[in-house]
Amino acid sequence: MASLNWRTINIDALDPDSPANFDLSSLTPAIAPVSTADVQALASQIRQLLRGGDSEGALQGALENPPYGADDKGKDIHLATVIEILQSIRQSDMSPMLSRIYSSPGGPEALDVLMKYIYKGMSQTSASSTTRNIAPQATGFSQIHSRGGGEGGGQAMSVLLSWHEKLVEIAGPGSIIRVMTDRRTV
Repeated sequence: MASLNWRTINIDALDPDSPANFDLSSLTPAIAPVSTADVQALASQIRQLLRGGDSEGALQGALENPPYGADDKGKDIHLATVIEILQSIRQSDMSPMLSRIYSSPGGPEALDVLMKYIYKGMSQTSASSTTRNIAPQATGFSQIHSRGGGEGGGQAMSVLLSWHEKLVEIAGPGSIIRVMTDRRTV
């Protein structure tokens, strides 16, 4: 025992209640895999509802079936569908529609899914607009062009921020916390 340095002993490995011995996979719920073709079929059904004038039905259909188990391409397709729905709804219809969805069975969960899509849409519009506006210069430095406007990301961001404001009014700030702590991503 004299040749063993006590400072190198990992005592967490010896303690069964240690967080180092906790299986993190038990925190993630089981998610069934979803193919991209299934996501595309769902997106076409939702777009048909939207073209038919049933924007609330389209939004509920998109929020009730989030493709948690899809690959990145499938998730991007569904995100584009949700953003298309959100952009097609007038601002005066937002609060009544969110109130009806919230009072329906499974409504709070649907609004949490909507909050996930709003945050993912915000992250993608800001990331795509910053990478698109970088121009290399002869000096070797890159310059980000912030002048000129005319990019499509600003309008999408404005729509998403309007939805975020109305959603927090209806669902409360707890929705933000639930979305930030949920391990299922859209």
